[in-house]
Amino acid sequence: MKILILPGDGIGPEVVAEALKVLRAADRRFGLGLELSEGLLGGAAIDACGKPLPDETLAKARAAEAILLGAVGGPKWDNIERALRPEKGLLAIRAELGLFGNLRPAILYPQLAGASALKAEVVAGLDILIVRELTGGIYFGEPRGIRTLENGERQGFNTDIYSESEIRRIGRVAFEAARKRGRRLCSVDKANVLEVTVLWREVMTELAAEYPDVELSHMYVDNAAMQLVRAPKQFDVVVTGNLFGDILSDAAAMLTGSIGMLPSASLDVNGKGMYEPVHGSAPDIAGQGKANPLATVLSAAMMLRYSFGKAEVADAIERAVGTVLDAGLRTGDIMTPGCRQVDTASMGDALCEALLAG
Repeated sequence: MKILILPGDGIGPEVVAEALKVLRAADRRFGLGLELSEGLLGGAAIDACGKPLPDETLAKARAAEAILLGAVGGPKWDNIERALRPEKGLLAIRAELGLFGNLRPAILYPQLAGASALKAEVVAGLDILIVRELTGGIYFGEPRGIRTLENGERQGFNTDIYSESEIRRIGRVAFEAARKRGRRLCSVDKANVLEVTVLWREVMTELAAEYPDVELSHMYVDNAAMQLVRAPKQFDVVVTGNLFGDILSDAAAMLTGSIGMLPSASLDVNGKGMYEPVHGSAPDIAGQGKANPLATVLSAAMMLRYSFGKAEVADAIERAVGTVLDAGLRTGDIMTPGCRQVDTASMGDALCEALLAG
């Protein structure tokens, strides 16, 4: 298993270190044959090489079968040239590798119902999969920039653009995912205002004819945001574009108790993927042992499931997470009364112990 490790910035190296502990424990138990390499991305790459995605990192990424990423960015790099900011490296590696399909599960572990921002009865049993298109839309559309008008006023502009083939490609990912789950797919758009999402809705409707066993519905993004908070369990699989998916998946994160619980997978057409926690680099707590490594560990489990077909190993890691939560161990972000707060490394150690114990 050729895996490239990109620790990144902020708490990235800390949470990735714990995920690596768990992967090595899984290797001891299941004989995975891990072959790990490491590279620089984001602010760490800027500091070392002067650009957020070094050529060496991209070459390693192309050679790997999967990539495990921590997080990128931080205020340290906020004032450098926009084209060289850490986030540009993340966008670039997604585009270069064709990682168009972003899977973001929002699953509430029953032990964390009390940590959710919503009432326990509203979120108990929550299991949503958000499928986000990742290499198109307004984040990549051209033209874009900041210009000065004739009257001297500055104007910022971006282009939200999707081709039919891009919509159809992500739509198939979502329909196939829904077919394996509750067979319900909600496509989120803003077709009452944006022509680009008029096309989005038309293509999704056309695709539905190929999946008669999946119930397709449509929802405007503002209503979807409200419904996620009002009645989140009405959703099974949600498919949407880059911008809307970015926002809605972070909203869904808080339903699960903490954004520190949400993993993600970004896949190409062949199932090669980059796996990362949904949370950011959290530079305010970096180096303090406060970071929750569970999202990164669960991202590693997704990697084993989707890129390597090792569902039984992924299941074992996910069970280990449940075992540790059952034991009352919590990082600060998911702390609830009666539980014991532990640091990042202790959480990783406990996960390894649970995993090796079977």
